[in-house]
Amino acid sequence: MDDEAQVLALNASFYDAFEALDHDAMAACWSRRPSDTCVHPGWAPLHGWSSIRQSWRTIFANTAYMRVRPVDVSVRLDDDLAVLTCVEELYSVAESVTVQGAVACTHVFERVDGRWRLVLHHGSPIAASQHTPSLDPTGVN
Repeated sequence: MDDEAQVLALNASFYDAFEALDHDAMAACWSRRPSDTCVHPGWAPLHGWSSIRQSWRTIFANTAYMRVRPVDVSVRLDDDLAVLTCVEELYSVAESVTVQGAVACTHVFERVDGRWRLVLHHGSPIAASQHTPSLDPTGVN
């Protein structure tokens, strides 16, 4: 499998873990180093795996249902660094509140010990008038 295919597979694993609300699968995507950075929409930047790990635990513990689909995916590779951009179309239920929207996302992957790992996740909300998600919350697309 070439580098681009590996990065795309890891990105798919990230979203599979996100939808499954699976902390262990999410952790497997990250490099889990102090230099990792995560910016969830509306949150201050989190630096270091310890803070990032706790953020995912909090999100997963407070989410009853999550469906997310990356669209408009673009990958740029440069030796041991890959930058992936996409739009996350999401539908979630947390604390009896349903949210449907879109998030502009940037992922930076780094080759660590011969394997691609996530070192940055940055999500920014997109105004509803700029993007209409086509995600069917029933899972039938």
